[in-house]
Amino acid sequence: MALPQLTDDQIRSMSRLEKDRWWLQHVFRGDMPQLTLRSAATGFLLGAVLSATNLYVGAKTGWSLGVGVTSVILAFALFRVARQLGLTQSFTILENNAVQSVATAAGYMTAPLTSSLLAFMVMTNQILPSWKIFAWNFVISLLGVLLAFPMKRRFVNDEQQPFPEGRACAVVLDSLYPDAPAGGTAVQEQKKAEARAVWLGGLKAKALFGAMGFAGFVEFLKLEAYQQLLQHRIFGVAKESVVKLPDHLLGWYPWVQEKLGLPKLAILGTSFKDLGINPVLDLTMFGAGGLTGTRVANSLALGAVLNWFVLAPWMIQLGEIAPKANGTFGRAHLLNTWCLWWGVAIMVTGSLASLFAKPQLILGAIKGALARGKADAEDPVAHIELPTKLSYVGVPLVGAVAVFLNWAWFGINPLLGALALPLVIVLTLIAANATGLTSTTPTGSLSKITQFTFGALDPTHPGTNLITAGMTAEAASNASNLLMDIKPGYMLGAKPRQQAVGHVLGIVSGGIASTLLFFPLFLPNYDAALPLGPQVMTEKFPMPSVEIWKGVAELIAKGAAGLPKSALIAMIVAGLAGVLFEVLKTTTKGRFPLSAVALALGDVIPVDSTLMMFLGAHFFHFMEQRYTPRDPDSLGHGLWAKSVEPIAAGIVAGAALLGIGDQLLTVFVLGR
Repeated sequence: MALPQLTDDQIRSMSRLEKDRWWLQHVFRGDMPQLTLRSAATGFLLGAVLSATNLYVGAKTGWSLGVGVTSVILAFALFRVARQLGLTQSFTILENNAVQSVATAAGYMTAPLTSSLLAFMVMTNQILPSWKIFAWNFVISLLGVLLAFPMKRRFVNDEQQPFPEGRACAVVLDSLYPDAPAGGTAVQEQKKAEARAVWLGGLKAKALFGAMGFAGFVEFLKLEAYQQLLQHRIFGVAKESVVKLPDHLLGWYPWVQEKLGLPKLAILGTSFKDLGINPVLDLTMFGAGGLTGTRVANSLALGAVLNWFVLAPWMIQLGEIAPKANGTFGRAHLLNTWCLWWGVAIMVTGSLASLFAKPQLILGAIKGALARGKADAEDPVAHIELPTKLSYVGVPLVGAVAVFLNWAWFGINPLLGALALPLVIVLTLIAANATGLTSTTPTGSLSKITQFTFGALDPTHPGTNLITAGMTAEAASNASNLLMDIKPGYMLGAKPRQQAVGHVLGIVSGGIASTLLFFPLFLPNYDAALPLGPQVMTEKFPMPSVEIWKGVAELIAKGAAGLPKSALIAMIVAGLAGVLFEVLKTTTKGRFPLSAVALALGDVIPVDSTLMMFLGAHFFHFMEQRYTPRDPDSLGHGLWAKSVEPIAAGIVAGAALLGIGDQLLTVFVLGR
């Protein structure tokens, strides 16, 4: 069944009150079962597994896998099999959505253990006990949940931001449950049994699973664990003879270069390798590009080209960026020494300009807090939203607990800890805006603002900058991910209040799983007499995020003199550009073709991911435009003009499922 959505013109012209009434009339599914005991338990257990996987992936790459679509499909398959065996009834569409709310929250609870918190332990050479790790992680994550709901009204209800990964979950669910009762008081009074609608719904489901199968097959061919298991374990092929589909798109070039005497791949004398340019075949990001659209993809590509193909090699040539001790550069080194800062500047100014371009949203939130009963009476969705006053009371209360823990366990001055809370709120707004556009939460970049701010106030104590910045990153991440969870629920007509409860359950699940797994996975032979760093940051688990956090903390300790003047100039120019972009976006009523936040993310996101998103966005745009004028009853029109989202979501889901399976095989079967 096609998901009812507002058009771009309606989003620009309708007030939030009108949008809320429209949603109740056309989308809301009333009292359909949602956060039931079985959906909560399934999400809790599934989230624990996905949290363990993300902990492993984060230690290897510094990234976390998106688990929303994955959890939806796994829950659907699990209960479909159980129903066929006569053990239970199938999930409702909203129960499955509740599963992804719980599982997604759990999956993202691993970040501190592969970034800020572990960086603090490495720099101070001390290990925190498990209960302290869990308690700190839970308190900061709960703060993020409470911060998210005042923002939900702006980003989800009013601006209708895409939240691509969340949107993919909604499309997947809609395709998995074509017979689910329609939502909305107006829609429920009508019968939607037209033959063409049934045909199109079936086509979307087939397109989804076909795309999943294709993406999964490609991932199966290129992921090493599957091929080791198949070729070596099952067919007896020697390990060194196992072959797989190469994922590096330029892997063939060194051979051709040697044979034909071609020049090496370099820009202004700096090799692609030193610049971190190594395009890979990443179908997950290809599908994500189809969901974000060309405006965001073009902005990402422009940011990537500007930074990695122009500014970075130019600054290296000028001597503004010095190499590492071994004479090489690399993406992380370039980001921390120069490239990161202009991206942060444009992201900060662009996001704040976007926020203050609509002062009525801020004033409306204040009036809502003061008007209480009157506001609830006039609010058509007050009975299903998480009460705003809960955030107004809960944020200061939970924030105070966080300040106390930071003082008691990490030695952070309570005054500095309290000063960090307003910055956490502002940066969470920025992170939520970025997530709404691209599904990428720039917590690592934004946390650097906190690191430098509080590092300047207390440069001698690493905990002051690392833990306050970790608090920023974790709160912003949880708030943004909760909004990502809410997006499919909003599209499907779920109750936001129940999704908030589900998110808290996921926090508990992910916190327990990641904490219990941390020690046997990364420190199986811990020796307190030896330095912690070499024990936890190994060749097998390089902990790239820890390297970045630790490098910034060391830079703070040495003083700001280490930041080149050219980087400061770039920050000023980028900051002004961010404001200009948002002014143009406002004056053109959203028609300005570039996004300041997405442009900045192009600086931070790896070039290979940006390239695949760009290719995906333009591929799906081309196919949609090509088949839109065709006969509406034709297969091509139904497939490419009406089923772009299911196909893109299927690609994301298929690649993500196989990627997670590869990590699980690597850890638990192949023993690596």
